[in-house]
Amino acid sequence: MNSIKPVFTVLAGLFFIILLIPTLLVTPFMDQSKGKLGEELTVAKKEVPVLAESPVDIPVYRSQLKEIENIPLEEYVVGVVASEMPADFELEALKAQALAARTYITKQMMNEKALSAPEGSIVTDTQIHQVYKNVEELKKIWGKEYEEKINKITEAVAATQGQILTYDNKPIDALFFSTSNGFTENSEAYWKEEIPYLRSVESTWDEESPKFYDQKIISVQEFEKKLGVSIEEGTVGKITELTPGKRVAKVEIGGKTFTGKDIREKLELKSSDFTWELKGDSIVIETEGYGHGVGMSQYGANFMAVDGKNYEEIVSYYYKGTEVGAAEPFLSKYTVKK
Repeated sequence: MNSIKPVFTVLAGLFFIILLIPTLLVTPFMDQSKGKLGEELTVAKKEVPVLAESPVDIPVYRSQLKEIENIPLEEYVVGVVASEMPADFELEALKAQALAARTYITKQMMNEKALSAPEGSIVTDTQIHQVYKNVEELKKIWGKEYEEKINKITEAVAATQGQILTYDNKPIDALFFSTSNGFTENSEAYWKEEIPYLRSVESTWDEESPKFYDQKIISVQEFEKKLGVSIEEGTVGKITELTPGKRVAKVEIGGKTFTGKDIREKLELKSSDFTWELKGDSIVIETEGYGHGVGMSQYGANFMAVDGKNYEEIVSYYYKGTEVGAAEPFLSKYTVKK
């Protein structure tokens, strides 16, 4: 009887070890799944957004190469969004930008003659139209962050694919800019044409933009040369009228009258909402906002997205009375026209 007990103890121990082995083998991998391995599995499961085939190609004049490149429409929109809006913006803001970019190029395609674009193209890749960069250019700019950023932007473009903004059943001028001074601007306050969907709206959250405030110091001599004036002693000029968007409409300097747009462009200011002060031989100019102020504020769109607004709510706020519609009928007309 005594000899049986040690044998039983040994067998029980072996049985316990056999039961324990699978746990020992699995546990390290279970722990890893919470670390690097888990991260790799999560990445592997995330689907990379895919664009459907574009219905048309866009002839884009590549300014550096001085040649025309035919780019599939949706790939072009990806390149524009990647170039015109920070990739770390909210996804809904990127969708709004994609919609604006696709609308802009669709309207350009409807024009009888390409504006400010070399013959054979309908747009350039510069800010005269919309800035565009291709895959190789974006890889150089983003480096290791390329995959993450391009996937996010492609997701935004794919979510709005085939959509444009219309007013009265026509593609709109989907103008946009970086940062408002707290208000967007009526179209006729900066350009001549009064456009019903480009109306001044409040965009007070833009004050949080890193591009909201700027200061520029310019010598009196340069100021006078660029504007063709002689300023009076002790004073720079007098602002006589403001726009609906609270920017400078008219200003008198040395007996001459200028528009705020004139001053912004001649002095290369960030905004036409400016104040100035004469200090010795220099003029200190302070501006609020960045850009012409007409249409959608990009930083405003991002702050709206942070607050939970979707892209349709964003564009309907900045482009009054517009609707999200299909691009296909207009793209078909372009194809026939070609």
